Amino acid sequence: MEDEISEQITYFVNLLVTWIAATAIIFGGVVPYIPQYRDIRQTQNAEGFSTYVCLVLLVANILRILFRFGRYFETPLLWQSIVMIVTMLVMLNLCTTVRLATEINTKRRLFTASDSKDEEVKIPKKLFLDFDWNYFWSWSRFVDYLQCVLAFTAVAAYLTYLLLDSVLFVESLGFLAVFTEAMLGTPQLFCNYQNKSTEGMSIKMVLMWTSGDTFKTGYFLLTQAPVQFWICGLLQVCVDVTILFQVYYYSRYPQKPVSHTTHPTSAKAL
Repeated sequence: MEDEISEQITYFVNLLVTWIAATAIIFGGVVPYIPQYRDIRQTQNAEGFSTYVCLVLLVANILRILFRFGRYFETPLLWQSIVMIVTMLVMLNLCTTVRLATEINTKRRLFTASDSKDEEVKIPKKLFLDFDWNYFWSWSRFVDYLQCVLAFTAVAAYLTYLLLDSVLFVESLGFLAVFTEAMLGTPQLFCNYQNKSTEGMSIKMVLMWTSGDTFKTGYFLLTQAPVQFWICGLLQVCVDVTILFQVYYYSRYPQKPVSHTTHPTSAKAL
């Protein structure tokens, strides 16, 4: 009798731990963006958040979802990608609204063509596209970002459908998805190196990255996720630790000041 009770307790504890771990995996990645979202709304200033972070995370998570059609992985990881995609679209919508309100005289940049002859917008009629590659992902309307994401998803999904039987394509797709996300911290790493300083970067944010990436990599290993996941997870942790080393090094051994403007804190998924 005692053995049965002990087994039941062990079962429920394991179940509880599994649910907690799954919840952390699904929603942990969006936590760093909650204070940023609130800050942008309160200050009506989106300069501290790069929309290219949204681009990288959207591409990475769309490819990860497509990868699941060729190689099964844990359902919480699928939901993590869905939640992250929704979060990045919400962030894009907010940033676009704020920037449009503060840049009234800026020329509008669009992804799709328009027949509008509005004097304020002044957009000539085009057959399909109306954008300059120099201003890619710097459009003035949220709908243009959404159309671009949908176009990319449609093309990637079609290619996946055609090449789903190719093991090389499927494995490459999975690696590209997680490698793209793993490299998200490298722009901040390179920026710190260029400036010889970590001024303007939140140490708390980096610590949050490191703890989240470490937990996520451990989850990949314990759940026997595809090899691409945990290899790139380890790479993410290495990037985080390197940034923390920069914080230590540049604070202990200040370099010669370099003339530059304080760079905003970059954002990254856990």
